Amino acid sequence: MPQGRIDGAKSLRAKSGGALVIIGNFDGVHRGHQAVLGASALAAKRAGLVPAVLTFHPHPAEVLGRGALPALTTLERKIELIIRLDPAFAVVVEPFDAELARCEPEEFAERLLVRELGAKSVVVGQNFRFGRNRAGDLPALSRLGERLGFEVRAEPLHGDAAGAYSSTRVRAALARGELDEVNEALGRPHSLSGSVIRGAGRGRSLGVPTANLGPVPEALPSYGVYACLVDRLGADGPRALARGVANVGVRPTVGAGFGVEAHLFDLDEDLYGAVLRVHLVRRLREERRFPGVNELKAQIELDIAEARAALAGREPAAHGAFA
Repeated sequence: MPQGRIDGAKSLRAKSGGALVIIGNFDGVHRGHQAVLGASALAAKRAGLVPAVLTFHPHPAEVLGRGALPALTTLERKIELIIRLDPAFAVVVEPFDAELARCEPEEFAERLLVRELGAKSVVVGQNFRFGRNRAGDLPALSRLGERLGFEVRAEPLHGDAAGAYSSTRVRAALARGELDEVNEALGRPHSLSGSVIRGAGRGRSLGVPTANLGPVPEALPSYGVYACLVDRLGADGPRALARGVANVGVRPTVGAGFGVEAHLFDLDEDLYGAVLRVHLVRRLREERRFPGVNELKAQIELDIAEARAALAGREPAAHGAFA
């Protein structure tokens, strides 16, 4: 059975006799996504079908010039999280380009879903749109399914007392610094990733060396200080590294400009060039300017003590598993 990442729908069709296809962007793989994916994996198993997640890269909004919002998860992280839900998933990454954007709804269904993916069942969201100029909707997909031989199921929204789980909701809470809501909706801490680059050494001069991350692709939280758990990413996957405290912001006291940096507890390891994933467990405070470096150092010591307390009992682990 094909599983893992599949580049292009044609690659899956050559190996499968029939698929249950779940279509979506799945940014963040939040609890709503998890519910849909879990139910779909079970339905596919019962029907003897390949559970195939169809997602597009780059994001259609980016290709069509509408401007894509900052992603909660990179493509690689999204695939990792989906497969962790069920290793049987085949995550089909279909390149989204101008040619696909011009595809009429009928061609989208006939070529991509039936001929290439072998869809017998298709699962989409209530507001699903497809085809040129987003002309196709859920009723249109259902009519095409009746003609082409696949069933269509629209999944209801999942949520909690605060409302439906959505990537938009997570992004908004992240921007407000409301990490409890973010982590509740995701079912795990939000994470930032990047390669460790050389900084100016200011943290080391204060006795708190930091790992400075290069460009971070994920959506950023509001500027502030966070208790965190850190993984090191490698060819064989993530490896648990350390607990720590991270700063996201412009570091106004020393005028260092924007950066994402983490001080890792009880670790003596050369990390330059390493790719780290920083899981934001709890927001400790907002970023602010101090009168001088002595006051800054005193606050950092308080931040470290508070972060250690917040992380007590939480082992550093390659813990992308859901809470």
